[in-house]
Amino acid sequence: MHPLFPQTTSAWPPKDTAAVLQEYCLGKLQVQIEAAGFGRIVKELRARRFDTWEWYQLARRADRLAAAQNQTQGLLALEHLRERWQETGVIPYEHQIRTAERVIHELHGQAILADEVGLGKTIEAGLILTEYMLRGLVKKVLILTPANLIWQWYYELYEKFGLAAGIQRTPWDWTYADVLIASLDTAKREPHASIVKSIVYDLLIIDEAHKLKNSSTASYRLVNSLQKKYCLMLTATPVQNDLKELYNLIGLIKPGQLGSYQSFKRRFMADKRTPKNPRELRQLLDQVMIRNRREEGTVRFTERIVHPIIVALGPREQEIYLRVSEFIKSRGRRAGPSSMLPLITLQREVCSSFLAVALTLEKMMASLAEAELAEAAALLKDLAEVKQNSKCDALERLVAQFSDKAIIFTEYRASQEYIRYRLERAGYRTLAFDGSLSRGQKQWVRHLFQREAQFLVSTESGGEGLNFQFCNLVVNFDLPWNPMRLEQRIGRVHRLGQMRDVHIYNLITKDTVEEHIMYLLHKKINMFESIIGELDAILLHLNLGKSFESEIMKIFLEHEEREQIQAQLDGLAEKILSSRDEIRAASWEG
Repeated sequence: MHPLFPQTTSAWPPKDTAAVLQEYCLGKLQVQIEAAGFGRIVKELRARRFDTWEWYQLARRADRLAAAQNQTQGLLALEHLRERWQETGVIPYEHQIRTAERVIHELHGQAILADEVGLGKTIEAGLILTEYMLRGLVKKVLILTPANLIWQWYYELYEKFGLAAGIQRTPWDWTYADVLIASLDTAKREPHASIVKSIVYDLLIIDEAHKLKNSSTASYRLVNSLQKKYCLMLTATPVQNDLKELYNLIGLIKPGQLGSYQSFKRRFMADKRTPKNPRELRQLLDQVMIRNRREEGTVRFTERIVHPIIVALGPREQEIYLRVSEFIKSRGRRAGPSSMLPLITLQREVCSSFLAVALTLEKMMASLAEAELAEAAALLKDLAEVKQNSKCDALERLVAQFSDKAIIFTEYRASQEYIRYRLERAGYRTLAFDGSLSRGQKQWVRHLFQREAQFLVSTESGGEGLNFQFCNLVVNFDLPWNPMRLEQRIGRVHRLGQMRDVHIYNLITKDTVEEHIMYLLHKKINMFESIIGELDAILLHLNLGKSFESEIMKIFLEHEEREQIQAQLDGLAEKILSSRDEIRAASWEG
């Protein structure tokens, strides 16, 4: 009986790779092994030194022999998990099954799973892990993930696959847990790194693998040094800033697949962001990377239904908004690009709550020149005296129409606290979700939200890590300027497992910068109605000198008239759409 599958009654384990290797060494090819230097290989094996050419050849032959003895087609895991999935309501999608079969039967357990966001890469990895364990080819497993995803992995494996994985807390866990989930940041530090490097893993799984894009980092060096038979790397963004990142990731899975970096540059890089010979590159990537896309009809998602709600500011609010905007513009023109970040923050906050603006302005005052200090102090005094918040008034009217749970997103902690104060005062049960919570606290808040509270008021951290398919109402109290961050918010709800249409309510302050952002995202690039799975590649392809937010801020600093601003945003939208068309035409991703 297998320890991680107590319900399994078949003999465990079947002939594992170690036994196969022993058979192989003692069998009819022993003469060839001895000719290759059998004694030296045995010494290296005992010393756990697996980096010689002889060892590499021997390991490949052993794996082929093991594979030949495990040629069962299809997936044993589907029948094994049938009863559990019926109880939990899990229905594997066809693309997930195809991916698992291809990794096992064609890619020999070495693969980058690069599906677009929300297509279920974790399910694919869990299915592959379960299959290998059922076949007796995998026992010792390490799953490296960002710290905020550890508990999500734990629950996914337990609920959907019946795997009771360990969570790394002490140095002893590395050795004694058969299936261990750990933070990559912890694993790369001593004394952990030395322990992990000394262990031979049957399967290594790395989530958010794009974090390994830089070959000079400690994380990359650690993963590159790990002893592993099979390796899965999960990322929705195999390329973010440079095609060299893709080269580095492929090198961790299948060294030499793309040749040397110099030859890769000559053959496949028009510049660091634009590939050439895309068909040839895609053929090479297909041998190690699987990328399922939404647009290919991989899975049918429920609809996104958008409800723009225009909020008119009161006269006093409008006056303060104009004064803050003028302060931002005058300072931006004097200070230049180096001081752009706090100004962008102020310009976004003024459409959220004056309380958030006041706190940021107060921090900025320490670095202001004397001439600006007086203006900022007067502005801060007036901000403190404004008691009205028209946007919160509109929010209260909106939620009074809801009969179900909703997630209310804001970018700012001050706005989050004010929203909760207003809703609690109106008699609603709310919960806060933000970056100050530990992993366990976030899981607990999610549990309480699912079971009890009606509204979860979340900052941007709610757009990462945890999924909320049990909720289908999203309220954007304020809009992030970067469409990727907006997509991350919606993606927590609108993803696999969501059975209902998702309603998105956007609170837009009239005659403010927020109206222009809504114009760009909704009217021009149709951000809400369709999921832009290519958005990460599009923003990369735009090759903006600064961030997306800085590009928008530049437009607002340089132009005063509404028509001028919209014309500039039209130009930015055209760049986005043409980049999308170019990416689709090249279609070089695997």
